[in-house]
Amino acid sequence: MERALRNRMFAPMCNYYRSDLRKTGAERDWYGFDEVSELPQDIYPNRLAPVVRLKDGAPCWQAMKWGFPPPPNLGKRPVTNVRNLASPYWRGWLKPEWRCLVVATAFTEWTDARPKRMHWFALGEDEPLFAFAGIWRPFTPAAAQSDLFAPPPETQRLYALLTCEPNALIAPIHARAMPVILARAHWDDWLSAPEAAAVALQRPYPAEAMREIDGA
Repeated sequence: MERALRNRMFAPMCNYYRSDLRKTGAERDWYGFDEVSELPQDIYPNRLAPVVRLKDGAPCWQAMKWGFPPPPNLGKRPVTNVRNLASPYWRGWLKPEWRCLVVATAFTEWTDARPKRMHWFALGEDEPLFAFAGIWRPFTPAAAQSDLFAPPPETQRLYALLTCEPNALIAPIHARAMPVILARAHWDDWLSAPEAAAVALQRPYPAEAMREIDGA
């Protein structure tokens, strides 16, 4: 049973995307602009990335690290993707204060069949920036027992991406899932709508509004 749970939690999905805000020149469209856009463009698990969340009722930029801590007894690998929103592990993080927009310009999926090959995807040329639906949480790592004089660990901000069934563009490459991409009209809904309305946004983005690209 534990192995089956591990397989569901850590199934290979989108674990590499690009957030090249400077290249698009569209930073100010995203609730303002600040130094968070100087973060690395290539985003992997455990790397800081630009994220938008509500703070005091208003959207704001923050740098967050990709990957939630795993459930007990499932190792140390961070949980980067969220599919089963009914799971007790995720239910507490679906309130508006824990939802976020994860800013991206392109993302990857690996082929299911061997030999494995990475494919890049983006929206149309008129949509250089887009947002994944994400959730975030504060997390304070346990202090190392071996160094009693070390400063206490700092609290981190961690995030994960929602996933859903793949659309017709992604399914031939990766049949299990794709990240939830939010239409621009739903950015504010994801950040502030009641939980039921927000969860209803967990659906595939229209394939005709996306394209496969040679690289990011």
